[in-house]
Amino acid sequence: MSEETPNPVNSEETPGRISIDEFAKVQLRVGQVLEAEKIEGSRKLLKLRVDIGTEVRQVVAGIAEAYEPESLLNRKIVIVANLKPARLMGVESNGMVVAATADGKPVLATFAEDVPNGALLK
Repeated sequence: MSEETPNPVNSEETPGRISIDEFAKVQLRVGQVLEAEKIEGSRKLLKLRVDIGTEVRQVVAGIAEAYEPESLLNRKIVIVANLKPARLMGVESNGMVVAATADGKPVLATFAEDVPNGALLK
């Protein structure tokens, strides 16, 4: 496309869309769940310890109604690795688990093939 031709798909002209530069800021990484436990006082939250290749992160995820903690052990998941830390029910979370919603329940984004911990999704 030449410089004179306007781009018909422009994030400023298409509400709700972001540019590739904005998307590039989000670090989606493969993580392997090493530990999982329910958070006392919450029916939705689990505390996970996730190996993202270069470090092990604690991540709080709202998936307890769909997953038993033991079913998550060693599972490869996708996390947003560059979020600022947040506290949920008094527990620090250093990332966000990526999941879809089906019939009102979370469904984790996982892999059909083996992918190394810490691999960057693009």
